[in-house]
Amino acid sequence: QVHLAESGGGLVQAGGSLRLSCAASGPTFNAFAMGWLRQAPGKEREFVATISYSGRSTYYADFVKGRFTISRDNAKNTVYLQMNSLKPEDTAVYYCAARSSPVATMGVSDYNYWGQGTQVTVSS
Repeated sequence: QVHLAESGGGLVQAGGSLRLSCAASGPTFNAFAMGWLRQAPGKEREFVATISYSGRSTYYADFVKGRFTISRDNAKNTVYLQMNSLKPEDTAVYYCAARSSPVATMGVSDYNYWGQGTQVTVSS
């Protein structure tokens, strides 16, 4: 079983930055691919970024490429999402998720464990 806890969300002006963190508990964190996904009010949950267990492979949704960076520290059982040049349309609840596979995936349904989410609000 993997428990995930996100932190770092908040209110920021457009153009600003935030860094989300996800602390994971469980003995096999470094065997799991990790992802960040988000859900805005009235919309379906969507993929944002993913990283393989080794950290060598990362993939991003087109709408965040060049602005967001996913990384992980397996020694600390933590995955990060650095978000720069934030836009009002980035406003959403951001979820950390773990996949019971070392291979990164952009499929929302491929993730097996989810955190509770952290709210990110970008004002114009």
